[in-house]
Amino acid sequence: MKKIAFLGMGAMGSRMAKTLSDAGHSVTVWNRSLEPTKVLEQTPVTLTSRLCDAIENAAFIFSMVRDDEASQAIWLDKQNGVLSTMSKDTIAIECSTLSIPFVQTLSEQFRQADRKWLTAPVVGSRPQAEAGQLIFMLGGDTNIVDHASPIIEPMAAAIHHVGNQVASIATKLMVNALFGTQLGAIAELIGVAKRAGIDTEKVLQAISATPVCSPAAKAAADAMVAEAWSPAFPIELVAKDFLLLNHSSTALNAHTPIISATENVYIEGVKQGYGHDNITGIVQLYTELSRQNK
Repeated sequence: MKKIAFLGMGAMGSRMAKTLSDAGHSVTVWNRSLEPTKVLEQTPVTLTSRLCDAIENAAFIFSMVRDDEASQAIWLDKQNGVLSTMSKDTIAIECSTLSIPFVQTLSEQFRQADRKWLTAPVVGSRPQAEAGQLIFMLGGDTNIVDHASPIIEPMAAAIHHVGNQVASIATKLMVNALFGTQLGAIAELIGVAKRAGIDTEKVLQAISATPVCSPAAKAAADAMVAEAWSPAFPIELVAKDFLLLNHSSTALNAHTPIISATENVYIEGVKQGYGHDNITGIVQLYTELSRQNK
């Protein structure tokens, strides 16, 4: 059993913390507001409102927060930043989806402080977090990865060590971009099919049987036709991740016109009021427009 601090109790963090507790670890959780922690009140997890209490004597500190700003507040805040108070023997594990420039900054701060850390963003959503079936993209020193992997395993269907911290974050952003771009294109094509007055379901069934259609795209297309968009990966978070990737691309002077165009699609989805729907709900942009244009 290890003493673990888990910082950030969003939809993913709360489920991941519970899995670690169910695996027999002593888990203390912290969130900026206490309301999200209430889902864990009937579990052995310890709740605290103070960061310093959460990380006290922790062997591992996990963070799962929304973006660069929230991650910076946890690790680098001048008054309460965890990096300045964590033990030299503790391993920090940042699971958040972040931008490459921020992770470069964070890596340098950890290096200067001589503290151990990994990036460990995940592929998967709420159902996978509940089932302990997330895919982890680890970044950091091999020795630290080896030490941390047994702790991560109860939450994971697979663990991939892809290189350093920047490689880990870049991999996660690329996965999300590939997923979001495919679904954005499928949504547009469904709109075309509806405007053409053809049997959308039959057309998608034929397309999904070809090599050009990935399993994820097929499942998403089926959900779009069924109008199933109960939130697992909400559109507003998809837009946020594309923003992080575009910010990273700009900083790297990389040319990403397709990524930029796709980001605008999900931003428009948020503007149209679909931000809390699952990513599959992006099809509403095109089906609603199709209805309006008839």
